[in-house]
Amino acid sequence: MASSRDRQRKLARARIERRMARRATKLRRKRQVQAGVGAVVALLLVTFGTVWLAGGFDSDPDQNLPTVVAGDCAWTLRTPDDTIGVRDTGNPPLSPSAKEGTRTMTINTNVGQIDATLDLAAAPCSAESFAFLAGKNFFDNSTCHRLSTTDFVLQCGDPIGKGTGGPSYTFIDENVPASAEASPSASPAATHYYPAGTLALANPGTNGSQFLIFYKDGSPLPPSYSIFGKVTKGLDVIEKVAKEGALDGEGKATTDGAPKTNVTITKLTVGDLPGASASPEPSATATASAQ
Repeated sequence: MASSRDRQRKLARARIERRMARRATKLRRKRQVQAGVGAVVALLLVTFGTVWLAGGFDSDPDQNLPTVVAGDCAWTLRTPDDTIGVRDTGNPPLSPSAKEGTRTMTINTNVGQIDATLDLAAAPCSAESFAFLAGKNFFDNSTCHRLSTTDFVLQCGDPIGKGTGGPSYTFIDENVPASAEASPSASPAATHYYPAGTLALANPGTNGSQFLIFYKDGSPLPPSYSIFGKVTKGLDVIEKVAKEGALDGEGKATTDGAPKTNVTITKLTVGDLPGASASPEPSATATASAQ
């Protein structure tokens, strides 16, 4: 009897051990499958992330890059957006109309007229941009939104008067003043780069329509702003506005804010190209023959 019971115990133990072995084998296989799947998933995630970062899922890999229309001038196109005042203007011609001499510009405002010249030799693309936008009446009825009585500038050219607006393109700097470091022998006065009457673009590197009118010598601004022209008459108009000072968003006096005296450009025009002649008047001979 004892031997029979021992045999039964051994058989039962053997069955239990076989079940445990089968269960261990299944568990080991399950873990192997899970590990394999995990490795595949991890590899897929890494691959997906790499391709996504590289733009592999974009319909056009370059669709997020700015479009540049380039010739003698390079215009980087912007998407029109009325909420920030980016107007749909198209872009100016690829080559400047002229690269020598000057071209007149007249800024009519509600506080007086300002006459200026555009420097076609030093800043041909800037001059072309102003002529292009003036031809589209871009500046008309726009407000000069910023006056700095410490930088000695009045800033204009934003169609919505908030400092965010401009045309549907930008362009690179030209005719930026040379820094004092580049001229060790320069006198201290030479470190003031923008004498009274200087016209400069307001947004270095992403220039558009906004511009600065320097109404006083000695501005502390660095040599970063493209100079494209100068005021020849009417600077006293800006000086009077500057004497009244600026206001912050709460209507309190400040050194850098909206001019206390509202300045609105009613009309900005750019004159004929140098050398362009008006229609000839009829000669005396032609007049006599016509009678």
